[in-house]
Amino acid sequence: MDGAEGTRPVPSDAHRTADRTGRGRGGARAQLAVLAAAQFVIAADYNIVHVALPSIGTAAGFSEHDLQWVVSAYVVVTGGFLLFGGRAADLLGRRRMFVTAAVLYAVASLAGGATAEPGVIVAARAAQGLGGALLFPATLSLISTLFAEGPARNRALAVWGAMGAFGLCAGSLAGGLLVDAFGWASVFYANIPPALAIAAGALLLFPPDAAREPGRRFDAPGAVAVTGGATLLVYTVVRGPQSGWLSPEVLGCGGLALLLLAAYARRERRFADPLTPPRLLRAAGVRTAVPTALVFGATFSALPYFLTLYLQRVAGLEPLATGAAFLWPAIVVAVGARAGEWAVGRFDAAAPLRYGLASGALGTALLALAMTEDGGYLALLPGLTLLSLAQGAVWTALWIVAADGIAPADQGVASGTASTALQLGGAVGLAVLVAVANAGVSGAAAEGPGAAGADGLRTTVFVVAGTLLAAALAYTARARAARPRKAAPAMRR
Repeated sequence: MDGAEGTRPVPSDAHRTADRTGRGRGGARAQLAVLAAAQFVIAADYNIVHVALPSIGTAAGFSEHDLQWVVSAYVVVTGGFLLFGGRAADLLGRRRMFVTAAVLYAVASLAGGATAEPGVIVAARAAQGLGGALLFPATLSLISTLFAEGPARNRALAVWGAMGAFGLCAGSLAGGLLVDAFGWASVFYANIPPALAIAAGALLLFPPDAAREPGRRFDAPGAVAVTGGATLLVYTVVRGPQSGWLSPEVLGCGGLALLLLAAYARRERRFADPLTPPRLLRAAGVRTAVPTALVFGATFSALPYFLTLYLQRVAGLEPLATGAAFLWPAIVVAVGARAGEWAVGRFDAAAPLRYGLASGALGTALLALAMTEDGGYLALLPGLTLLSLAQGAVWTALWIVAADGIAPADQGVASGTASTALQLGGAVGLAVLVAVANAGVSGAAAEGPGAAGADGLRTTVFVVAGTLLAAALAYTARARAARPRKAAPAMRR
């Protein structure tokens, strides 16, 4: 992992122009409110459906095996299209892609709630995933171009990250409330008003997209290759635990994914205007952000899944109480996001990454120790508090690093690259951790998401703690190697 130490580039004229243009149509706070609301929608939509899964399965007649695709369809499509979405924001217009994605969210949510056909519900979730893949990098690139590099952008990313944490919690809590009061379809319909509201806010407050830069082309064949390869790769990772890693389906999809990604890499070296410019891959911030995003996805992003299983299957909480249990972590993550902003300004972006990962490892280990058969929610709070604080700090620093020193014309693909790594890390991490959790469960029961008991869940959380500790040690070693060495004193004769 490359460190992010060093002086920061002076904000470019393009950043200043974008900043002034944006403020001409709407104040900075109003713009940030729309961008933060977009992150809230993405985060809430990711979690809101989890609590409703049993009701969806019963009403729509899903088999136990196929019900997972209500979640997996979103993950697979999002992971596959993020890089495409990032470059589309750069070349086709950030505001244009932001509005398109928000409207797509609303339409897909309407379709998902209006039917009880399993195939249509899965397709609607896939369309929501496409909306997320377009909206996430467009939001990040808008933050990076509307707010000048330095304290203004760091503060905006902290607010944006805090709203994401609140959205994850609100999604779980709202899912329980809505299912109890109005039925499973309401978890789809609930997305429509906020999605349309952020689309309208973008049209009113964001500056119009500039004319397309002459000579720049959208690499359609490259986009098809990388999108197909990334989608199949995520599909392979998600499908492997259910079908078997050596099954013809998994091997075929994995092999085709590698072929498409190899073809994409070959084309990128030869195309005059590549989808992922080589200069981007050489940027220190991107080289740091990508492995950090992989680790974040495989650890912090996977923990709520296992915590939910523990609270419902072991601690015996109802869905509504489980959602409410995430309120405190969401508040602490928001505090951590602001702490990460402060640490970047006071020290550098590497500090919250290094110490945040170490603190996250300690907090996760404390959480694992408290996950016993007779443990209660209060016993989980010390570990939850520490790891949530660390998660918020690392999250903010991650996206500050990803945008650091990147030209405005490449901000979308930079965020798309890092967010693709985040999704891939989440898919791989969850697949591996589910296998760890179910290692002691035999027979058909091991295929179920709730097969693991307290011992399996505790072991899994310890594995997460070890992964975070290893990442923190890697950052520490990199930081020490980057320090200039003092010359040895000359020997006196």
